[in-house]
Amino acid sequence: MKNAPVWKRVLAFIVDLVGSFYVLGMLIGYLTGNAVKGGFQLEGGPALLLFALIIAYFVVMNKYCGGTLGKRLFGIAKKKK
Repeated sequence: MKNAPVWKRVLAFIVDLVGSFYVLGMLIGYLTGNAVKGGFQLEGGPALLLFALIIAYFVVMNKYCGGTLGKRLFGIAKKKK
């Protein structure tokens, strides 16, 4: 299988990072009462939880799902056998 071009990999990573940061950040913000108008403001434990969940997103999606949502969007996810 040929590797995807660098630009596709970079864009897929940016889509994944921004998407996971925003979605998970908003979820944690609402659950912890740290949601503010137009976003969230996390400090301490909730911020560490967000960091851990973003890492877990990349690990779980790549290991068990064949690729992240960004990779699937750009057509560079591994095909599951």
